Amino acid sequence: MFFLSTGVLSADLVYHVPIHKTIDLGLPAFIERAIAEAKEDKASAIVFDIDTFGGRVDGATEIKNAILQLDSSITTVAFITGEAASAGALISLACTKIVMTKGASIGAATAVDIQGNKASEKVISYMRSMMRSTAEARGRSPILAEAMVDDSIGFSHVVVRGDSLEASDLEGSKKGKLLTLSTTQALKFGIADHSVETLPEVLEFLGMSGAQIKEMDVNWSEKLVRFLTDPIVSSLLMTLGFLGLLFEIQSPGWGIPGTVGIVALSLFFGATLFAELATMEELLILLVGVALVLAEVLVIPGFGVVGIMGIITIMLGLYLMLIPKHPLPSDLSSASWGLVIGLVGGLVGIFLMGRVLIRSRFWQKITLPFTERSSEGYSTSIGLEELVGSHGEAITDLRPAGQVSIAARRISAVSEGDFINKGDSVEVLSVEGYRVMVRKLETS
Repeated sequence: MFFLSTGVLSADLVYHVPIHKTIDLGLPAFIERAIAEAKEDKASAIVFDIDTFGGRVDGATEIKNAILQLDSSITTVAFITGEAASAGALISLACTKIVMTKGASIGAATAVDIQGNKASEKVISYMRSMMRSTAEARGRSPILAEAMVDDSIGFSHVVVRGDSLEASDLEGSKKGKLLTLSTTQALKFGIADHSVETLPEVLEFLGMSGAQIKEMDVNWSEKLVRFLTDPIVSSLLMTLGFLGLLFEIQSPGWGIPGTVGIVALSLFFGATLFAELATMEELLILLVGVALVLAEVLVIPGFGVVGIMGIITIMLGLYLMLIPKHPLPSDLSSASWGLVIGLVGGLVGIFLMGRVLIRSRFWQKITLPFTERSSEGYSTSIGLEELVGSHGEAITDLRPAGQVSIAARRISAVSEGDFINKGDSVEVLSVEGYRVMVRKLETS
């Protein structure tokens, strides 16, 4: 444990915790760890260095709840050094004090769906209530907090510390405009408590000059989870996992596509489980789906109902993992869109990568650079043409592909359309390259 000191002895300990960039599902774990350590070390204050345009509401809600549940012995400060927009505004309002630098801003916290459109009235109502209750818990103006979320709210005056202040100069006070406050406006209307430029000035404002400062930062595991739970990365992992298993079904045995699919799904699920987005029930659903796909690949010949059920079950498990623990009304739609966009995006990405790969030198080295034509003496025959007309027995079900025994040889074959059960007598109709077609013989 290392401390940075200003050189003056002090009994105060202050934690400095950054909240920068996108608020994702990996951030709450880091904030909760910082709060737990601050409580254990009996810190006097936690300064959250905030500069974010927002992110996931469920992640911000977890952080907000963790801050509000702290006892009064630890002062929480939102030190806004840039933007505290959307989910960042909710976190800031939860803190005991709000301090802003010149040029900073807070507000614009309306909820949007995955396409960037304004959320439904039900979602807006929920967010408006949450912003209002958070502001009231810290003695700030609830009407200003609501106006950051809902552009249908209009007001002409704001009550600040018992005084009624005219708000006609605020653009967000008019209907049709979301409220965003500059540092000067936030100070005037009681949202912010002070304006400073540096962390030592924050400590001076708190009366903790010379306090020991503990710098907190995400560790490697939290960085990994934040990276893997990023919406783009998680969608790509989900897509690679699904496509890898799908390609594995279409090829014999077990190979690279299936391995890539399992690894991608493991990373996706591990990150969501660590971020508490996934539950054990969803894990079981996913494992059942994977088991069905493996059974289709390794046990049951061909591709049938079991494989389709496995893919559907995996898709259901992945969909449930995209839904947060405490979902908003819009989260179900967002999870659906996330699943669709991830799959479509992955297909397009794999197609484009394939187009680039076949032109690369690496691809030329591992594939034939020329065409083998039959006119030049090349043949795709596997030497089974003499078996045409021979009789044998199906040693697996053919639905329509499977295994048959002809002249004491085990051969992969396909039926001419009908299903053939194991043990049925069969006749070889044709041999075309690697394709052996058989039909069922009716027993007399």
